[in-house]
Amino acid sequence: MKAFLGMGLLGSNFVKAMRQKGDDVQVWNRTGAKAKALEAFGAKAFNRVEDAVKGANTIHITLKDDNTVNEVLAAAVPGLAGGATIIDHTTTSAAGAIERTMAWKERGYTYQHAPVFMGPPNALQGTGFMLVSGDQDVIARLTPELSAMTGKLINFGPETGKAAAIKLVGNGFLLTLTAGISEALALTKASGLTAEDMLALFSHWNPGATMPARFKKISEGDFGDRSWELNMARKDAGLMMDIAKKSGPPLLLIPVIAGEMDRWIAKGHGNDDWSVIAKENI
Repeated sequence: MKAFLGMGLLGSNFVKAMRQKGDDVQVWNRTGAKAKALEAFGAKAFNRVEDAVKGANTIHITLKDDNTVNEVLAAAVPGLAGGATIIDHTTTSAAGAIERTMAWKERGYTYQHAPVFMGPPNALQGTGFMLVSGDQDVIARLTPELSAMTGKLINFGPETGKAAAIKLVGNGFLLTLTAGISEALALTKASGLTAEDMLALFSHWNPGATMPARFKKISEGDFGDRSWELNMARKDAGLMMDIAKKSGPPLLLIPVIAGEMDRWIAKGHGNDDWSVIAKENI
């Protein structure tokens, strides 16, 4: 028997996928109607979290944050079976994941943090990425179940909390990527182009394909091998800001980046690769 706590878009689709495989699943959500809706798929909904975990050997959770995870698990304690395994897919702090791993172990339970890069369709289809780190014996035991939930289970080794930290860094990249798309749309509008024009470009040119090589270049501090000279990149940033100032919505990121470029040019790095602006973060 499994229990699943947190019936948001991700959790509810995880449950639907489990039911498709014939798993018995007991579910709970703070808003009870969301849990009740899963009964149409064969899950059993409970109004109280302690009832939802009764008889379950494994409890999966997808909640909001550290505080919510702690609050819900504390409420579940009266119903927890001895030695039960708690698998937490919530995006949390690394410190919180470490603290819970230790605290639940002291109480005789297994807590494994397993955050994901998965949207609701991935949860339903068993695709996407799930991250783990920590006790390798625990991970080996849980690997068959976790692998069945995702397209790729990535094990980052024995350091507890490392998966949580990597997940947050990845989410940070997604935030800046979306902001970059917004900036590109602003420039598209200012230039009299359409979104379809840019989609035509990106259907052929995939800048994301350069990301591994660029990350390696930056992390190794290889700024002498130039693909785009900082002085030239700054010139282009100026052209972008001029276009937006004359006929488009305001740019939010490029002026900040241009200011950072100016700082590095003033330090004598104008002839280096433009990625030198990331040097202090290595």
